[in-house]
Amino acid sequence: MQPKRSVEELQAVAKRVRRHIVEMTGAAKSGHPGGSLSAADIVVTLYFDVMRHDPANPKWPERDRFILSKGHAVPVLYATLAEAGYPCTPVDKLNTLRKLGSMYQGHPDVRFVHALEASTGSLGNGLSLALGMGCAARLDNANWRTYVMLGDGEIQEGQIWEAAMFGAFHKVDNVCAIVDYNRIQLDGFVKDIMEVEPLRDKWRAFGWHTLELDGHDIPQIQAAFAEAEATKGKPTVLIAHTVKGKGVSFMENNPKFHGVAPTPAEVQLAIQELQ
Repeated sequence: MQPKRSVEELQAVAKRVRRHIVEMTGAAKSGHPGGSLSAADIVVTLYFDVMRHDPANPKWPERDRFILSKGHAVPVLYATLAEAGYPCTPVDKLNTLRKLGSMYQGHPDVRFVHALEASTGSLGNGLSLALGMGCAARLDNANWRTYVMLGDGEIQEGQIWEAAMFGAFHKVDNVCAIVDYNRIQLDGFVKDIMEVEPLRDKWRAFGWHTLELDGHDIPQIQAAFAEAEATKGKPTVLIAHTVKGKGVSFMENNPKFHGVAPTPAEVQLAIQELQ
């Protein structure tokens, strides 16, 4: 189990995670820095404050589960696992991201990193996986919870809404979904490709307990996860308003950095900003 951290400590971990993301994608010369940076505060809060897990025993049966459905943002997950002390995700190997034979594949792959709960990257599947895990926990009379992070472009996938219907109908209240609502997807701004608003109304209409929050404000993130755990009879979704490329001025709200790695000069500038 992870010791509880102060907000300041969580912010410091998130900053280290952001530095790793920049360096990893820069070294790989490929990857998805923008959506990894936008998710850092949420993923760090989960692993360092909210979830029950044990880096020394990654398959502990009573652990909480996390699924990164937007699997292209896996640098944030690798970096967080490394900072949390998982032996299977060493910090000194992070810069082998996307290299041939590396444990750090370009999308989550349980064959390479056994601490992962699912191989993801085919968008739209993670919510179904999470709800299946939630149902399994209920059948086993277990009290662990499952968390799943979705991209805002990802929720244009039809399977997301089929899963949303299932989760509410079966009252899978041990599942919490998080939408990383940074408003940018592969080809540009979500509003220009296929608008997802009114997003809160959609999830409510599908029967989910729905919360909106600033996805970079750690006390708000903590409060939202606490409310999700306390909510019974329906699953919860957190609509987390975030900034693509958060923490690096020239990446913020810049669609280019959805799937383009920083150059060596940009890496240097970004690391200076993240000191």
